[in-house]
Amino acid sequence: MPITAQDIENLIRAAFPQAQVRVEGDDGQHFAAEVIDESFRGKNRVEQQRAVYAALQGRMDGARGELHALALTTKAPE
Repeated sequence: MPITAQDIENLIRAAFPQAQVRVEGDDGQHFAAEVIDESFRGKNRVEQQRAVYAALQGRMDGARGELHALALTTKAPE
């Protein structure tokens, strides 16, 4: 069963419960997500994105990953 935008949002929200999260995409493999969370303050973009990828619990790992592509935007609230 392909992963859905809602599945991705749920995984991210579990790791970042106070975040503003928006996930788009409906082909089961290619998605875009924006995650805005206070925990990103003072972290560089790579550190922020690594934290989000960790929240996906391996869903993007290797050729057998459920999630093929995720365009990711992360930032701290303004």
